[in-house]
Amino acid sequence: MKETNIKRASLETIRKMNDAGKLANPSSPPAGEDLGPDFWADAMVVEPSSPRSVHLKLDPEVFDFFKRKGKGHLTRMQDVLKAYVRAHQ
Repeated sequence: MKETNIKRASLETIRKMNDAGKLANPSSPPAGEDLGPDFWADAMVVEPSSPRSVHLKLDPEVFDFFKRKGKGHLTRMQDVLKAYVRAHQ
């Protein structure tokens, strides 16, 4: 079996290493690029929308078609409806 470079340590050992600064765990992310006020001038807050639960009657052949495609058939139906909406906007 191929050897790995995984080392085992107790929680106490890990805490000691952390206190000594021997673990790579930066307290803050690196500074990013300054985007400036122009970047934010046209920014808008967009609240995420929650999916709406609906009762939908489908013809059996439509439902069976998507169901035969396997797991995720409801998501595929939604994707088809989204594509239709985008195409008609």
